[in-house]
Amino acid sequence: MDIDTVRDSFPAMAKGAKPANWIFFDNPAGTQMAGRSIERMTRAMIDTNANLGGYFETSVAAQAMVDDAHQAMADFLNAADRREVIFGQNMTTLTFAMSRAIGRDLKAGDAIVLTRMDHDANVAPWLMLAEDRGLEVRWIDLDPKTFELDLSTLEVTIDDKVKLVAVGYASNVTGTINDVKRIAQRARAVGALSYIDAVQFAPHRVIDVQDLGCDFLVCSAYKFFGPHHGVLWGRIDLLQALTAYKVRAASNTPPGKFETGTTSREALAGVLGAVEHYAWLGQSFGNIHPDATRRERIVAGIEVADRYERGLTARLIAGLSKIDGVTIQGIVDPGAQARRVPTVSVTIDGVDPADVARAMAKEGIFLWHGHNYGLEPIRRLGLAERNGVVRIGLAHYNTEAEVDFLLATLTKWLNSRT
Repeated sequence: MDIDTVRDSFPAMAKGAKPANWIFFDNPAGTQMAGRSIERMTRAMIDTNANLGGYFETSVAAQAMVDDAHQAMADFLNAADRREVIFGQNMTTLTFAMSRAIGRDLKAGDAIVLTRMDHDANVAPWLMLAEDRGLEVRWIDLDPKTFELDLSTLEVTIDDKVKLVAVGYASNVTGTINDVKRIAQRARAVGALSYIDAVQFAPHRVIDVQDLGCDFLVCSAYKFFGPHHGVLWGRIDLLQALTAYKVRAASNTPPGKFETGTTSREALAGVLGAVEHYAWLGQSFGNIHPDATRRERIVAGIEVADRYERGLTARLIAGLSKIDGVTIQGIVDPGAQARRVPTVSVTIDGVDPADVARAMAKEGIFLWHGHNYGLEPIRRLGLAERNGVVRIGLAHYNTEAEVDFLLATLTKWLNSRT
């Protein structure tokens, strides 16, 4: 993969972009937008700025673009049907809405299973549903030594009382990739639904919902180089059966029944452009045949980016491990990169994470601090009283030089404090 060509495909860091010394390590909270995504959004606001259902040209063109956006995400997720793709304001809003639709069929005494690893967007909606419906809440624990979920009691935790299991595909705090396929299989075995938060996983690894065997999966386009918009996938039979909270005039069939109100046409166009960025990566650097399908090009593009990111991650972890007082709150074994995404959180002895983020920002290094909405893992790791972590997130547009600059700058700053 030619990194200069990749960076040129992002207007924020293309040659001539100002200021040129900004380093984007804030990617777990939101990546920079691919040029293809921005171009798609611009064209949508010029060429397809109309509501759907009309006979006139801009409305017909808008419908074609919307259909293509649904199909693009179906290809991205390997969905069986584009009607299984639901667009919404963000993952959190979609999850709250879907929790209410699912909750209509639950009764007092039913159980749901959550994890101590998840972002609060895949915890709070279900806790509120449990309070509303009188549900029992069970937890899958996070092992603070391995930074992985403890699945030793999976069969006991997920029994025939359980109606839903909500679990993250990858942690936005530790970077750990969870065995969601195994968890989904256990849920299916007892007749429970599985709801997968793939927000942190989607930018870095290939998703195949048919292979996972889950029932729902959510992600956010602004985490994989698109606009601020959310995506939900659900099995078509479930989407057809569930009751949607919608106006009476809206469609009674998916995806329309769950895409309430007038959707953001420009955002859908941007999601389409983000998927096309991955397809371009695959076509350009993935060594695939010229007539490859969009799904094949997407998979090749993600795999190219993943290989590159693994090298950067190993370099970052190795460098951080050499800095006195720094503790990586996640998997560090170089041979275990298959079990983590390039989201690397650290704590530093005697140093507030906010002070680190502030100091690095002055040097043009953008990264995050605090709990990052991962309330459960931060508490389970005993880091709440330490104000959370410093979080560094890599993407396939970052470089080795940027990693080295962060390591040198952090070391220099820490030494200046002593």
